[in-house]
Amino acid sequence: MIGGLKDPLGLVWDGGRLYVSSVGRVTVYSGFDGRHFADQRTIIRGPVTGGENNGLVLLPDGRFVMGITASCDHCLPRSRFSGSIVTFRRDGSDLKLYAARIRAPVGLTLYPGTSKLFVTMDQRNDLGPATPGDVLAVVAPGTDWRSPQCYEQGGAVCAGVPRPLAVLDKHAAVGPVVIVTGQLGRLTGTSALVSEWQSAKVERIALVKRGSGYAGVVSTWLTGLHNPLALTLGPQRSVLVGDWGTGTIYRISRPSAR
Repeated sequence: MIGGLKDPLGLVWDGGRLYVSSVGRVTVYSGFDGRHFADQRTIIRGPVTGGENNGLVLLPDGRFVMGITASCDHCLPRSRFSGSIVTFRRDGSDLKLYAARIRAPVGLTLYPGTSKLFVTMDQRNDLGPATPGDVLAVVAPGTDWRSPQCYEQGGAVCAGVPRPLAVLDKHAAVGPVVIVTGQLGRLTGTSALVSEWQSAKVERIALVKRGSGYAGVVSTWLTGLHNPLALTLGPQRSVLVGDWGTGTIYRISRPSAR
């Protein structure tokens, strides 16, 4: 059991160590005996006051990437790490920007067998009818998404900003993303699944290879939840969905052959 964490949103198990990103720090736990960890060490403090550390992913090159929500909805943060994706070594050293000026990069995952980073992004909330939908995007290192000035409205302020793979619901409060390949029940082909906390559903983005990138077609995959948040692949070709609002974990799997 691990306690004393505030909003732990990123978990990576690597080489007998559990890395956890939470508000104000990244912590590594080791020496697990089946019930408890013998040691813990904070490898990153911050790096942003008031910012939220989100999804955590280990890249093929052995470095971590982590999303950090901006400390404000639509102002210009003082820290360059506020509203960004950062990268660092396993020991927490060499912290630097991976991608800049993203209001809230929440869920991060790699396309299987590649280093292509898929990221869900919450958009700004102050624009009334002009509020954009939250998005799923493929984020390359060194890209600048120019939040808060650019919010998918186009024009000169968005010139050169990468386009998202898919636009989801407005004010959806998107969560984690998982990539599903093959068949899962009626779900076939390759898809990204994204939880929407506020919209109370899980969206499916069918992925179609297009040149060196992907095109996405959005449809609703799962409803009837309260506030779906946690999302991960489970054993035997299943998907586990954690409902924050009810404290329930659901397992969705391929039905047995008849």
